[in-house]
Amino acid sequence: MEGYKDLIEVAKSNTGLDDFGGDTFREGLEILVGSLNDEGKLNATGEGFIREQILNYLSQRLQIEDWYRRHPEIDEVELGRPLIGVSLPRTGSSALSFLLSSDPDIRYLRTWESQQPCPPPSTVDGPDPRRAAFAERMGTSPTPQRTPTGVDGAMECQDMMALTFTSQTFQAYAKIPRYSDWFLDADLTETYLYERRVLKLLQWGEPSKPWRLKCPTHILYMPFLDNAFPDARYVMTHRDPTDVILSVASLYAEFNGSFSDTVDHLYLGELNTRCWSEGMRRLIDFREQDGNDSRFFDIHFRAMHDDPAGQVRGLYDWLGESVSPEFEEAMQLWWEQNEARERYTKPDPSVFGIDYDDVRKLFSGYLERMGSWAPYEENSATAG
Repeated sequence: MEGYKDLIEVAKSNTGLDDFGGDTFREGLEILVGSLNDEGKLNATGEGFIREQILNYLSQRLQIEDWYRRHPEIDEVELGRPLIGVSLPRTGSSALSFLLSSDPDIRYLRTWESQQPCPPPSTVDGPDPRRAAFAERMGTSPTPQRTPTGVDGAMECQDMMALTFTSQTFQAYAKIPRYSDWFLDADLTETYLYERRVLKLLQWGEPSKPWRLKCPTHILYMPFLDNAFPDARYVMTHRDPTDVILSVASLYAEFNGSFSDTVDHLYLGELNTRCWSEGMRRLIDFREQDGNDSRFFDIHFRAMHDDPAGQVRGLYDWLGESVSPEFEEAMQLWWEQNEARERYTKPDPSVFGIDYDDVRKLFSGYLERMGSWAPYEENSATAG
């Protein structure tokens, strides 16, 4: 793959634009491309796919800034108070975000607009061609699908974060330890401010509705997220971290295996154990700051499986909002068609060097709190 400066020039040439809206994205891009080239061991599929992704993010930044240049009033868009899902991965948070997206009175990040926010959806007459293009890409994508998905489904914030090249998406694609080490301690102030900028563009020209967002990565960077969305409220799904770590390491291995001819399972086990235990430590610190804990609503993984609509009703009661009959019906239909379940055969944890006792020790602070945050009794649907 070319160097990062060459990729920048390709994006400029492809779009005929040259304003990226500042240079804060360059550090992450430089480290990412260097790490991919030096450490990633990408095969032809991996190099082609990731190169295309990087060029897309660069091109989208150029187009976003061009829209703002021509329509500075976009910056005047008022974003309603968001509800943001912040949880460990593989805890049912994707299923919850799909349920919440069934509410016709909210705005969520739609899959087809996530990687391609330009042009603003309100400016497109008739069926948006991005929907059909994304559906076609889904059919040929080399990446595995083990979470709910769909053209109009709810998407995580990963693509928004990738516009500043600070996204966990990249380390799921390849073994890039230099990038992963840098990313763990990166300052994401500009990442979330830029996400806010993109959300304004997506909402421009549409009726104002409160946003529903979600991304597991957020638990690592709560102060930066809170700086960009100081009025946000949070919903957190909970699950035994031993299930979480094995499941996400297994998912990373599937991604890595699509893009490289070698998969370092022990590295993936260590990476995810270190990343998510540190993320949970940081999230606990954030929740225990004055007033923050009251901004969280908690749902146990099994409680949502027992009664998904009931958990959402509890969440809406907490928000001071009502669940309309239309919303209730749409939730029930989605759950019947997409009942959440583990969609893979669990591997032996030793393949990833995962020792459950060690994982529980690293997450001891979380396990002590999970029982009070999201109490759950077997065959009970009252948690939340």
